[in-house]
Amino acid sequence: MKSYTPREIVSELDKFIVGQDDAKRAVAIALRNRWRRRQVSAELRDEISPKNIIMIGPTGVGKTEIARRLARLADAPFIKVEASKFTEVGYVGRDVESIVRDLTELGVKLVKDEERKHVQLKAADLAEERLLDLLLPGGKKESEDDTSTSGFVDVDEEKKEPEATDKKKTADTRQKMRKMLREGKLDDREVDIEQAEKKMPMVEIFSAAGVEEMDMNMKDLFGNIFPKKTRRRKVKVAEALELLTIEEASKLVDMDKVTKSAIERVEQSGIVFIDEIDKIAGRHSGQGPEVSREGVQRDLLPIVEGSTVNTKYGMVRTDHILFIASGAFHTAKPSDLIPEFQGRFPIRVELSPLKGEDFVRILKEPKNALTIQYAALLETEGIEVEFTDDSIEELASIAASVNDRMENIGARRLQTVMERVFDELSFEASDMGDKKVVIDSAYVRERLNDILEDEDLSRYIL
Repeated sequence: MKSYTPREIVSELDKFIVGQDDAKRAVAIALRNRWRRRQVSAELRDEISPKNIIMIGPTGVGKTEIARRLARLADAPFIKVEASKFTEVGYVGRDVESIVRDLTELGVKLVKDEERKHVQLKAADLAEERLLDLLLPGGKKESEDDTSTSGFVDVDEEKKEPEATDKKKTADTRQKMRKMLREGKLDDREVDIEQAEKKMPMVEIFSAAGVEEMDMNMKDLFGNIFPKKTRRRKVKVAEALELLTIEEASKLVDMDKVTKSAIERVEQSGIVFIDEIDKIAGRHSGQGPEVSREGVQRDLLPIVEGSTVNTKYGMVRTDHILFIASGAFHTAKPSDLIPEFQGRFPIRVELSPLKGEDFVRILKEPKNALTIQYAALLETEGIEVEFTDDSIEELASIAASVNDRMENIGARRLQTVMERVFDELSFEASDMGDKKVVIDSAYVRERLNDILEDEDLSRYIL
C-alpha cells in the first residue's frame, strides 16, 4: 500500500472531483491515519480505531466518487452499500453481516488478481507449452516415450539413430511452431481445448435463497460432491493461448496465501461506504417502518464498532475497517440517528450544492470530464469534436437552471443535458465519415431550446 501524504491524497482527488475541499481533507486525514497506525508499536496499534466519517450533502455532489477514488488510491478492498436495502433481524431483507462477507470476497479477488500478475510470465510459458502440445499431437508423447526407454541397455543400436533423428526433427518442428506462434502467424488456426463447466443451476437457486447465515458455502459444498464436468471447445489459437494462460495462472496461485493476505487487507485497509444513511434515521414513533429503521441502526452498530464476522474464508474482524456514511438529510438530521450510532461517526463534513461555475469546472478540469469522454467516443467513428468555451458555459448554465427549476440532482444533470445535445450526432456519426464538429453555444441552444421553452416537456426529458 502506498503511503500518500494528506496533501498528495487531496491532489489526486482533485484530478477527478471538483470542489468539496472539506470532504477531501477529511478522507485524506483518515487514509493517512491508517498508515500512521501501522507505524505505531504493536501494543498500541490495536487500541487506535479509525475515525469514521458522515458526509452530508445533496445527491450528485461527489460523495460516492470521493470514497471510490479514495479506495482506488489506497488499493484497498472497497464496497458501496445502501442502508435502505437492509432490515433488522426478523424482517425480510439483507443481513448486515453480508456487507463484511461481500467485502471479503472483493478482497480475495483483489489479492488473487495481484498474485496472478506475479506468476503471469511463468503461466504464459506453461500455456505456450500446452498449446504446442495441441498443435503438435504426439510430439510430447514421443519425447516422453524416448526418455522412458532410455534407461534400458538392451536397445538395438541400429534403432537408436532413427529415434534420435526423429527426436531432433520433433524438437526442430516444435521450435518452428513456437516461433510462428509468437509471431502471430497461427492466430487464425483453430484448436480443441477442454474447459471445466462452471454452471450449477441448483446451487445458484440455493445460494440466492437467503442462506447468508449458513457457515458453509453452498457452491463449495455441491462442487465437492459432484465431479467437475469439462467440455471441449473449438477456439482460435490466440483465444486458446489467453484461456490457457488464465488457467495456468490460477493453478500457480497459492489460495491459502491469498486468503490469509486478503483477510488481513480487509481488516486493516477495508473501506465500507454506506449510502442513504438518512433513510434509516428517524425517531421511534410507534409505527412499523420506524421500528425497522432503528433496528437496522442497531444491527449495523456491532459491525461499525468492531465485531467478528464468519465468512467462507474465515473469521474477519471489523475493528479497523473504515466506514464512510453519506446522506442528503433533507427530512432527517444526523442527530436523528440513535446516540450509539452517531458516536461511531465522529467526523462530519458537509458537501455544498453545485452551482453554474462548478459545472464549468466539472466539464473542463477532471481527467475523466464528460467533454473528454464524448470526444473520445466519437473519435472512434472518425469525428473530431471541439468544444468552445462559450459552449461549456452554456451547458453549465442550462444544467444549473434545470436543477434550480426542478429537482436538484447535482452533476448528474450534466449527463442528461450532454446526452440530449449529442443525441443526433451520436446517431449519425457512423455515416458521416471523417469530419470535424465544433460545439459552440449556438449548437447547444439549437438542440435544447425547444425542450427548455416547454416547461412540461423539460420536466420529463431534462
